[in-house]
Amino acid sequence: MQRYSSAAMKMMNFHRNFLALQTPTNPLVTNKACDVFINHRGIDTKRTIATLLYDHLSRLNFQPFLDNKNMKPGDKLFDNIDNAIKNCKVGITVFSPNYCKSYFCLHELALIMESKKKVIPIFCDIKPSQLALVNNGTVPDKDLERFKLAIEEAKNTVGLTFDSLKGNWSDVVTSASEIVIESLIEMKSEEI
Repeated sequence: MQRYSSAAMKMMNFHRNFLALQTPTNPLVTNKACDVFINHRGIDTKRTIATLLYDHLSRLNFQPFLDNKNMKPGDKLFDNIDNAIKNCKVGITVFSPNYCKSYFCLHELALIMESKKKVIPIFCDIKPSQLALVNNGTVPDKDLERFKLAIEEAKNTVGLTFDSLKGNWSDVVTSASEIVIESLIEMKSEEI
């Protein structure tokens, strides 16, 4: 009788391969940089997919960044988030119905795209075609074009889709984690 599903076995093999690429002089995981920045709209996804992804990746010995897990009172919001994005290897962007209403989400998305990071979009309860800049007069003119370009780039990036009423949270977290691991292995092998 098979003890693990094929997806679980694939995940364990990816993780083993990833860890095997580490060397004492060239670690893949450092304390200074995060491996994965999780960009999300808190009111929609913080207590579900964002935290599940953070916890799952942490258990696999990766260094994910999630604002409420990596920051403490007194930290400078933009300084810490911008630094985490600039130093991460991969960005997971969890799009949700209220995502495009948030200046912070769009700022993070634009910075991820401008930094040319690998982006793994997860469209949670929203279709890519539904992503649109919501400008109720609070977005400074200097950011409008940046945000529009970032949204368009995200719309044209293949991602995962998830319906929270019908889907299995574990499946989407496992799929996203596998893609992160594959991406990190690919990046590391390109460095060698």
